Parts: sequence; C-alpha cells; structure tokens
Amino acid sequence: MQHRTISAKGGTVHYWIDKKESAADCIVFTHGVTADHTMFEKQVEYFAGHYTIILWDVPMHGLSRPYDEFSYRDTAEILRDILQTERIEKAFFVGMSMGGYPSQHFGVLYPDMVKGLIALDTTPLGLRYYSKSDMWWLKQVASMAKCFPANILRKSMAWSVSMSGYSYQKMMSMLRPLSKAEIIEQMRVAYEYFPRENKDAAFLFPVLILVGEKDSTGKVKAYCKEWAKQTGYPLHFIKKAKHFANGDNPEQVNREIEDFITGVNNHAALR
Repeated sequence: MQHRTISAKGGTVHYWIDKKESAADCIVFTHGVTADHTMFEKQVEYFAGHYTIILWDVPMHGLSRPYDEFSYRDTAEILRDILQTERIEKAFFVGMSMGGYPSQHFGVLYPDMVKGLIALDTTPLGLRYYSKSDMWWLKQVASMAKCFPANILRKSMAWSVSMSGYSYQKMMSMLRPLSKAEIIEQMRVAYEYFPRENKDAAFLFPVLILVGEKDSTGKVKAYCKEWAKQTGYPLHFIKKAKHFANGDNPEQVNREIEDFITGVNNHAALR
C-alpha cells in the first residue's frame, strides 16, 4: 500500500491506499480509539486483490500525531479531502467503534459520496438513543483510566476488547507506543466530543450493523440492537468475537462486508 499524507487544519494526517484502477469499488476503513490503521490488516489481506482500499490514522492517533483542535466534523472533512485527492467519487465506509463516528458524520455531510456504511461494533448518531446518564458516564471514561498504572491499563484495555490471542496482541502492539497520557487524551477526546457533536441522522444509503456476540464494551451491543429496531437496518452478530470483532473473527466479518457490498451493487443494477 502507498503511504501518503494530507494537510488538515490541526496537523498532518497519514493515510494508506492500494488503488486498483479496474476495481469497481473503494472501501474506506476507520479504526477505533487508541488504535491505528493496522487493526484492519486481516481485512486488507482479504479485500486488497479486488477493491481499492483506503486506511488512515484518525487525527491524534498513530502517525497522525500531534494534532490540534480535534472534532468529528473535521474528520469527515479530511475523509472528503482524501477521496477528492484520490479522485474517488463514492465509497463504502467501514467504521469500527470510534471509527463509526467519522464515517457517520461523513454520511450526514456527503451522502452522495457513500455507497454504503458498515457499522462495526460502533453506536449510532442520534439524540434519542442516549440518556443523560449515558452521556455523563461517557465523560468519566478518561478520568477512570487515570487510576491504572500504564502497563496494567494497556493490558486491561486489550483484554476487554479481545477474545482471540491475535486481537489481544494486535491491540497491545497499537497501545505500546502510546504513553499513558496519550491514551487518556485520546479517550477523553473520543468520548467527550461524541456528545458535543451528536445529532439526529437519517441515512438514505444502505447500512449494515455488525457487533461481536460477546461485545461487553459499555452498552455498544444494546445500542446496536436499538439502532436496528429504530431504523430497520440489518444487525448481524459476529460469532466468537468481542469488541474487536474484525480481529477475533475476520472470516465472518470479511464475508459480511463482501456480501453487503455485493447486495448493494446487485440492487443498484436492478434499478
């Protein structure tokens, strides 16, 4: 994959692209909090032969550090700039956990550039889904993390989202380069800015919700169930997987993504 950068208002953002000129579709993968683009290596292995793939380090994460004035609106604008730079008119978006928020904000702002959204162990935009107590607890996550010594914090975070040895080791490899202060700051921004920028959203493009059947991170699983109930979006559970479902069970996640893309394209061809 080719490593490229783009200048944004808060700093330099790094992204990677494997462009297939003959490929009909592009898939944009956005990672979760305290992670980086490498959390999708099992998806790259599977999809790179037939699709244009874009990965990126979200501002304040991975190589896209340091970064000032983070906002989810800003991340959506950066995604648009990346697609325009690469002359990609439409794409499928896979957003994992926190990565679902840049993807959804992009869908609100630029729906004509979205062929479909795969919401992977993430939660919906929308005021009706979250109580005041939900929002209060989100703001406490970073403060609670301060109570743990750095190495215990890393290990507990990795174990809490992983069911497989692969996912645990991959999560640890992404956490090790980060200081405790950086981990806490990433968590603070991710969880404090979500309530600030949360708003009702109605998507006209297809959406698929995927969640690990053993996902115990916060109320993610409950939110996904309510999201599907409120919208009618299909909700599929990933077997033998926790929050890092695309690492725990990449075979099912990859198959779900590919089946979704095929279904969207087949439906479009019949119109």
